[in-house]
Amino acid sequence: MSILYPTENRTIEDFARLSARLREAMGPHVVDMLRDISVVLDFPANTVKWRAWMRSIISAANVAHELHVLDLPDAICRTRLRQRNTSGEHQYQVDEATYDLFMSHFVLPTADEGFNVIVHTS
Repeated sequence: MSILYPTENRTIEDFARLSARLREAMGPHVVDMLRDISVVLDFPANTVKWRAWMRSIISAANVAHELHVLDLPDAICRTRLRQRNTSGEHQYQVDEATYDLFMSHFVLPTADEGFNVIVHTS
């Protein structure tokens, strides 16, 4: 997102709007690719709505899938975030307030969403 929208992606509302545009553009292309090759999607899947988009792609392509979930204590996530920010290797820096805002929207997937979930713990 920071490469595609370097100046427009400043707030959580910007992120929601711009990522919706990206999903709309990428969805049909990903479905076509999935019919021929394995694909790893590094798209947000922290809400039911965003996972529904992923589920629609899986269904349209009629392919097997895995949804990997990191189930880690908040302290570990914050430590890793600080390390990522300090390393300077990632273009998008996330402060604690933004982390808290995004985490306030996080919902673990449930069985009725129809995913093959792989949970990773610490």
